[in-house]
Amino acid sequence: MRLLVLAWEFPPRIIGGISRHVAELYPELVRRHHEVHLLTVSPTHEAEETVIDGIAVYRLPVPESADFFAWVRQMNHLMEQKGRNLCTIPMDVIHAHDWLVATAAIALAETYATPLVATIHATEYGRNNGIHNDSQRYIHQHEVALTQAAQRVIVCSQYMQGEVARAFHCPATKTRVIFNGIRPNRVTRSHLPEQDLAQWRRTFAEPEEAIVYYVGRLTYEKGIFVLLNAAPLVLRAMGDRVKFVIIGTGDSYAVHLRQQAWNLGIFHKVVFTGFMKDEDVGKMRQVADCAVFPSLYEPFGIVALECYAAEVPLVVSDTGGLPEVVHHGETGIVTRVHDHQSLAAGILAVLGDPVQAQQRVRAARQLLDQHFRWDRIALHTEQVYDEICTSVPCPSP
Repeated sequence: MRLLVLAWEFPPRIIGGISRHVAELYPELVRRHHEVHLLTVSPTHEAEETVIDGIAVYRLPVPESADFFAWVRQMNHLMEQKGRNLCTIPMDVIHAHDWLVATAAIALAETYATPLVATIHATEYGRNNGIHNDSQRYIHQHEVALTQAAQRVIVCSQYMQGEVARAFHCPATKTRVIFNGIRPNRVTRSHLPEQDLAQWRRTFAEPEEAIVYYVGRLTYEKGIFVLLNAAPLVLRAMGDRVKFVIIGTGDSYAVHLRQQAWNLGIFHKVVFTGFMKDEDVGKMRQVADCAVFPSLYEPFGIVALECYAAEVPLVVSDTGGLPEVVHHGETGIVTRVHDHQSLAAGILAVLGDPVQAQQRVRAARQLLDQHFRWDRIALHTEQVYDEICTSVPCPSP
């Protein structure tokens, strides 16, 4: 098939999970003998056309704007223009990743009578527990329009299938659940000698201190404040021999988290690293005793797969798609969302029984190899394309 893909982020431009998803999925579809054309945004604001892993990548120079929605409109205008040039040779499928590219994707699909697939990676309704203001309403309307125009909607978990049904009235007959994936060999690991790695570890914790870490965006929905509330309980149980390392950026919210740590009297036990290079995150995975992701909203949780690949004991909350990825007591510990006591108990279950924690790590690696490979995900995506190219489209809700 000849595929036209629209995604607002693609490496080296990495804002969230879409970038890595697109970069991992489409090379596998190329290996399955599909011709893939990707429209995305140029990180240098200069037009560029290149081939990456077999994908024809068109980076469009979208001018900076203080008005984010104006920037999105300009991006869609440029994507539609470039898409019209590419569609002079008919496309078999147009695939749009999230609401930001909805306008261009819908216009191209309608103009050239081309089947449209939409992947919804997250929803504004889910992120904010409802729609409460005009900005959220604007995004929500574009999400609804995209799912209504698409012949199939791909989501990453059973939880997200329910969410698009609730938020967009998108029927289950139209949605397909395809898990996200990961290439284990691309999860960064350090090749430092053990002695040098131990020295690097001492920049965060003493040798007798366990390291519990979080990595990701510092936003409310990630639940880092729940981890900080759990920290005093963990410290009390572990005789103060724990350091909590918070990796990531979040502007003003990071200030709020620092203040919370100070108010809890644990500031000396929490390290806020800010941005950390992938190489150093790889080192952290090797020296840490436990990774924690206490999200309030998480459509899937690719971070869990990264921990599986890096063989790090894992504690998560039971929100969104995380319980579909992490099997409690088998591949990790699943705790109650927004419950710091449950989270503390989960962390202590890992720190208090390293042997059992390593058994879960081994089971997690097996699960990763069985169910979260990109070649399998590409096959399932190809099946969705086949559906809409060979059958009557599902009726609109």
